[in-house]
Amino acid sequence: MTLREINKEVAMLKFITHHVDTIWGIEVFPLISFVIFFTFFVVLLIWVFTSSKQEMNQIAQLPLDESTTHPQNAN
Repeated sequence: MTLREINKEVAMLKFITHHVDTIWGIEVFPLISFVIFFTFFVVLLIWVFTSSKQEMNQIAQLPLDESTTHPQNAN
């Protein structure tokens, strides 16, 4: 990588960070994303630990079950 390319990338980064810094309230978006991810993960974890072993075995066999009908393409 040449010095000119590095300077161009640094200038681009400064341009982006300046505009991101000027957006009011942008610092809340990473926090919202984390809360949504964490909530989903905890709910999924609770669902896994509270469901029965029979239900989990049934769900595990769904991709291998050939008795279900698959929709045909309308082409």
